[in-house]
Amino acid sequence: MSSGPHHSVPLTQAQIAQQQQAQAHASDLAKRRSRKPTDKSMPDGVEDCSIGDGAQRYKELRDFERRLDATMTRKRLDIVDSVGRNAKRYKTLRIWISNTVEDQAWQTNPLDPDNFNFTSNLESSYRVKIEGRLLDDEDDVDKVDDEAKSAADADDADKMDTDAPARPKATPASAKPAQRYRLSHFFKALTVDFDRSRGRTGADVSVEWKKPDRTPASSTLPAAADFDELTFKRNGDENMNVTVNLYRDEIPPNDRFEISPDLAEIVDMHEGSRPEILMGLWEYIKLMNLQEDVEKRNFRCDELLRKVVGAETGHLPFLQDYIQGHLRPLPPVKMPYTIRVDEEFHRDPQPTVYDVRVMVDDPLRAKLFPFIHNPQYAAMLKEVAGLDDQLAVLVQAIAASKAKQTFLTSMAADPANFVRQWLSSQTRDLEVIMGEATRGGGEDATGDEWRSGGKDSVWATQNARESVNSILARIPAHR
Repeated sequence: MSSGPHHSVPLTQAQIAQQQQAQAHASDLAKRRSRKPTDKSMPDGVEDCSIGDGAQRYKELRDFERRLDATMTRKRLDIVDSVGRNAKRYKTLRIWISNTVEDQAWQTNPLDPDNFNFTSNLESSYRVKIEGRLLDDEDDVDKVDDEAKSAADADDADKMDTDAPARPKATPASAKPAQRYRLSHFFKALTVDFDRSRGRTGADVSVEWKKPDRTPASSTLPAAADFDELTFKRNGDENMNVTVNLYRDEIPPNDRFEISPDLAEIVDMHEGSRPEILMGLWEYIKLMNLQEDVEKRNFRCDELLRKVVGAETGHLPFLQDYIQGHLRPLPPVKMPYTIRVDEEFHRDPQPTVYDVRVMVDDPLRAKLFPFIHNPQYAAMLKEVAGLDDQLAVLVQAIAASKAKQTFLTSMAADPANFVRQWLSSQTRDLEVIMGEATRGGGEDATGDEWRSGGKDSVWATQNARESVNSILARIPAHR
């Protein structure tokens, strides 16, 4: 192919005619839009020549419509802002840790003194259960406690035969389970640290769970990442101290960080997301009046800010760089627990309970979302626009009728003077438009009103300005 410029192909007569037709159609649409009435305000004085209070009520409805439109627009913007900010709220996740035992020495049959074989084929073991429930409000705390206790009493040995997460209970086909948060939704990993000084084998330190990645093709979590309780079994016949570590699952851009002591003293929080930390730092700068008077993007550093910025002055666009070195990943939630295998404890076992603060989506967000994504909203706006066009046409017709009524009423009151003044006005306007008016402006331009000047004189009217411009346009420019 040639690298040189390509010659344009000339248009055919049909293409030229099509372009001309499209341009004519666009011009026609523009003219129609320019002639389209848009004023929906009722002309003044209509209520004086109309029957009833329709004109006054129309004005009241127009005023109410303006206030209603302003309120709806403001509320809609608030809803869009609330949904767009991805608002979160804190809730309490209650976690129960308990354990059961099997084949302990105090559970087996007593040994027969006449039997010389004191060995047993059974090996002592214990099972640990970690269960979590999200508390909706304070009224549900006692209810959840009762449910957890009843569920613990009803559990049998077969339920905890594996280290895999416990399956959720089956529900009848007719009952649709409500969408709710589960224990695994808030954490990306769980580990259990055993007391190494008491552990006999390496198997005692191998309890670990990691949340699998969600596949792009599936919108639901796999079973291994959607559970409320997790159990594991180990062998042992002695009490064991363990620490359950929960690693929080933070999703960008709302991931949260642990804040260094120097920065925490400024923003007054020990953990938070980047937007929250930046806003806290900016509010501190404004509160302490540290912005420079001339260059607002710069600020002075006091004793606390110098520890974060590392200089005497700072630059507002670099706030994110300043806080980068003061953010650390959130530490895991540590929950110590003692695995009890003695008979005295298991006569009346009590679980160890921990309350963990977790962040969930604001429940109002799901209810507000349909307001801004309603498919009927666009159709409603189109219908309202059509009604506004019809209303503007009716108001234009009313204005034309009002002008006719004023014309006829004035002529009926004093026909001779009205016709004389009307002819004089039309003659003067015609002379002004044609640029043929004399210095005075017409046949009646010899009175005192044409001799006097000033702000309120005849020369300050629109007709006078148009006349002067028309006359100046007819004068050839001198070279």
